[in-house]
Amino acid sequence: MLSTLAAGFLTGGSLIVAIGAQNAYVLRQGLLRHHVGAVVLVCAASDAVLIVAGVAGIGVVVERAGWVIDVVRWLGVAFLLWYAAASLRRALAPESLDAGAVGAARAEPARTVVGRAVALTWLNPHVYLDTVLLIGSIAATHGSAGSGLLDGRWQFAVGAVLASMAWFSGLGFGARLLAPLLARPRSWQVLELLIAATMLLVAAKLALG
Repeated sequence: MLSTLAAGFLTGGSLIVAIGAQNAYVLRQGLLRHHVGAVVLVCAASDAVLIVAGVAGIGVVVERAGWVIDVVRWLGVAFLLWYAAASLRRALAPESLDAGAVGAARAEPARTVVGRAVALTWLNPHVYLDTVLLIGSIAATHGSAGSGLLDGRWQFAVGAVLASMAWFSGLGFGARLLAPLLARPRSWQVLELLIAATMLLVAAKLALG
């Protein structure tokens, strides 16, 4: 059981850790200390739902419904381009990225922050390919050693879910350790430029298939 859990943890972790739009957003919110718990919960819970769906066999439906993936892909491209533009605007006005701006950002409604996290998660077709199809397929190779959680597939799924929880919690709540490095507006300007570049690269990757 432990070996299957470990395999799920390592597989899930290797897919989640890759720098992408979702991770960039979690990092930024962690640095701002702005509704971090809500953002971490959305990302981890979403991964859990998708992993369970993949192990349960929903991946076959996703694989055959190619048009759904296409719709999600272009919606994701549009959202990523919009978010990249917002980051660029912030980077071009570094004077707004000081401690006072961080305090002002906390006035942003939780629903707005959570809405972005939901969009960055569910409008990325790669999340369906990675968590639903790939993890679901790999989990199936661990066979059925029993029923319920004794089933090898579900042991693998639990490991992958734990990896997601550990990663997003560490990224979101651990980001504050980088705060001293980002005490100056110029540092925030660089961060916003990196986030914008990440969003543009992910959007380009989605658009080019």
